[in-house]
Amino acid sequence: MFVKKTDTPRTAVLPDGSILSIADLPPANTRWVANRKLAVVNAVVHGLITREEALRRYGLSDEELDGWMTAAKKHGKRALKVTSLQRFRQP
Repeated sequence: MFVKKTDTPRTAVLPDGSILSIADLPPANTRWVANRKLAVVNAVVHGLITREEALRRYGLSDEELDGWMTAAKKHGKRALKVTSLQRFRQP
């Protein structure tokens, strides 16, 4: 079995000790829930995929991905829920 050589790592160890791999990322045509948003944010932050690749693969805008990253950094997964938009994202 041959594995394609890449410049990015294949797995990342997250701060909680769990392991995230490319296989754990959601498919391109996904329904966005908090867990899937967090998986994409963690993949970008920990270098599994580049920011540009995430934008292209998932059809996201810069502002949308920035919003997810800021919300996840400040408040965690709860802030990525659609029902929590008003509570966590007000200035």
